[in-house]
Amino acid sequence: MITLIGKDLAQKGTEFVFLGPAEECDDCRFKSSCIGNLELNRKYVITDVKENEQKCQVHSQNVVIPVEVERAEIDVLTTSKNIFEGSTFTYASPECDEYCEYHDLCFPEGLLENDKCIVLKNQGKHKGECKKGLNLNKLTLGFVI
Repeated sequence: MITLIGKDLAQKGTEFVFLGPAEECDDCRFKSSCIGNLELNRKYVITDVKENEQKCQVHSQNVVIPVEVERAEIDVLTTSKNIFEGSTFTYASPECDEYCEYHDLCFPEGLLENDKCIVLKNQGKHKGECKKGLNLNKLTLGFVI
């Protein structure tokens, strides 16, 4: 899908999480093409950069560039044992009230409750120690849309 992003951020491979529009976007004529296709709290990766510039009061340099984006792959830690590459499942966030150095992998940005996911890569046992004593596996996920 096509969206607009600040000129300084418009690089292939750049990932970002869409956290919602700025107040200035409400009256912008590019609103639908800029943020109309993006989902709140989703993580995207830029796959292609176009050459057209538009003025934008929100981004630095006051310039945005059209880019192609798709949902980014997401790494996650899970207790699931019977997950293999190519398998699909519905994501359920873990029941954990601990905040530790692995929190962002257990509750990754861009992955929402009940998302339909596909395991792109099973990276095996996580080498870090879980504060709750859980055996965790690290997975790279894609989305089933």
